[in-house]
Amino acid sequence: MEKNNLAPEKSFVFDFLDRNADAVATIGDSVFYFGELGMQEVESAKLMTDTLEKEGFNVERGISGFPTGFCATYGSGEPVIALHTEYDANPNNSQVSGETKQKNITTYGPGHCEGHNCNAAVMVSGAIAAKRAIDKFSFKGTLKVFGAPGEEQLISRPYYVRDGWFDDVDVAIHDHIGGDMGTVYGLTHSAAVSAYFTFRGETAHASTAPWRARDALDGVVLMDMGMAQFREHMEPTMRAHRVIKDGGDQPNTIPAKATVWWTFRAPTAEGARKVFEQGKKIAEGAALMTNTEVDVEVMSAVWPVRTNQGLAEVIQNNLELVGVPDWTANEQNFARKLQEAADVNPEGLRTEIKPLLGPTKQRAPSNDCGDVSWKVPMGRVGFPSNVPNVPFHHWAGGAALATTIAHKGSVAGAKTLAGTVVDLLGDSTLVERAKETFAEEIGGVVYEPLIPADQKPPIDLNREMMEAFRTPMSAHYVKDKPQFL
Repeated sequence: MEKNNLAPEKSFVFDFLDRNADAVATIGDSVFYFGELGMQEVESAKLMTDTLEKEGFNVERGISGFPTGFCATYGSGEPVIALHTEYDANPNNSQVSGETKQKNITTYGPGHCEGHNCNAAVMVSGAIAAKRAIDKFSFKGTLKVFGAPGEEQLISRPYYVRDGWFDDVDVAIHDHIGGDMGTVYGLTHSAAVSAYFTFRGETAHASTAPWRARDALDGVVLMDMGMAQFREHMEPTMRAHRVIKDGGDQPNTIPAKATVWWTFRAPTAEGARKVFEQGKKIAEGAALMTNTEVDVEVMSAVWPVRTNQGLAEVIQNNLELVGVPDWTANEQNFARKLQEAADVNPEGLRTEIKPLLGPTKQRAPSNDCGDVSWKVPMGRVGFPSNVPNVPFHHWAGGAALATTIAHKGSVAGAKTLAGTVVDLLGDSTLVERAKETFAEEIGGVVYEPLIPADQKPPIDLNREMMEAFRTPMSAHYVKDKPQFL
């Protein structure tokens, strides 16, 4: 659609974000170089909340016991529209942006290798554009902007839903980076339960008196063997994977304590619970065989992600109005070189909007926004700030995240997000259609959190690792602050 055919409020938010493209880029680049692991996103959360507070949002920090979580509110009345996203990085994924070969910023340090830094830029910038539109056009309605720590560990949003932060929300929108501009509706991600299994025994010298020990590591190993046998009987869509967090201290001392971290996935919440319960039985059997005891601590538990048809239609309309960024020859060349280095299809950057797809095919990964999507209608804005086909959680997934590709894609994502919010504020029938299609989509399913009612967030997760790298990483921090004009 030609710019002069846009509604005034839509033209306003689009122009605002084009004019403030540098501020959008500054947020994304800043969070990229912070490179903070889940639950330790101190600088990232501060930048986001300070920026929103400066703009006039009422910011509540530390919600649901998450020091780096927040809710920023603006406006009054209905509809209540929630925007939410994540901004955490991954361990051992520090990658120099703009390089088409693996090169660390900080050796073995954490870093963004998917693009949650751009998620943060899109959400904050889109929210500010929508807020400016509320002021200029006197829209009635409330924005609630949620920062969600620890998505890579599937942690925070089930707590938010459990604790009532979405009780007054009419609709919610999640933004997420990719190689496309697009949206979908239907079930997109799987449910998951993630838990620590800690075996406890008794130590002894491994060579002089091993018979006096009760080997906790044996419990971990036998649980692993039991899960390997159980995989034969798992349904094809179920998953179970683990990492040993603590296997002892030295070979000549039999460990009295050992911990393994398992994640169990399935297409439904009940399916994930079923695999988890079987995992607990296998752990109990391993403890029995090794004369040890086992404790189970649930780290996270999330419902599958579903996205709403009514909201997808509104988002798709805005995606098509915004259009794919105008990529330069240099950007296309960079993308192809990176794709070749990552051994994926070297197609370059995509130049067309994906058609609206739905109901889409459900995939094995999980996201903790799933709980939101069963509480209220939720849509997802997909924006092209990364290179198509490159694998996430891999050095190639971080190579474009502070380049002009990321910057242009983030502006396009923020415009789509703000345009969608403006539509929902200005037309109550769109909100009603989202609610109607949501009721049809969930049928008779009654949402109940998978996390225990009294569970507290694991606020010390990743603290030691982040503290080890924060000082050398700080040398690369962006000095500028985002300034929205």
